[in-house]
Amino acid sequence: MRVRLLAPAVAIGLVGMLLLSGCSSSDNLASAYGSGSGTNYTDDSGVPVLVKAANRAKPVNFSSTTEDGMPLKASDYRGKVVVVNFWYASCAPCRAEAPILQNLYDTYQQKGVSFIGVNIFDQPAAALAFEKEHNVTYPSVMDVDSGAVRIAFAGAVSPTATPTTFVLDKKGRIAARIVGELQSTSILNTLISDTLAEGN
Repeated sequence: MRVRLLAPAVAIGLVGMLLLSGCSSSDNLASAYGSGSGTNYTDDSGVPVLVKAANRAKPVNFSSTTEDGMPLKASDYRGKVVVVNFWYASCAPCRAEAPILQNLYDTYQQKGVSFIGVNIFDQPAAALAFEKEHNVTYPSVMDVDSGAVRIAFAGAVSPTATPTTFVLDKKGRIAARIVGELQSTSILNTLISDTLAEGN
């Protein structure tokens, strides 16, 4: 892990101990993450964890900057279902699942669903190169320096559990989480569709 990641990682760890999200009460997060075997990405199989509406925690809030240098705030997406995917360019499972995420983005972008990537390791040039190579057209925020998004998800995501994908409901609360590589569109498609069908 790069030296510049140490401060955000420490902050995330401390916040994670203090601020457990609503979904952390439904499973043991410590055992849910893959070891990564020193690769910094998880080898879990993409099994979803669902959070009933009554058990969901407060909305996830963060402000960050995209790979294009544009500001992005979670609060701007209220009223929409949002898919949030944690990734980085040299993560093999992230590369493998990129077409799945883009396919679902193409399917749902006109249906009130937004996608946001969270790049945890790279600088903008590497993120942009990855997106060009894999034809990814939704934005990603650059979280390597500040760790702001990982702090916002503290208790629900481990800094080393990459890739991890969340579905946020229309209020910005975590409705579902998938740790590990998406194996197909089917599971995430169902999670998005079910969350989109929920009442406001």
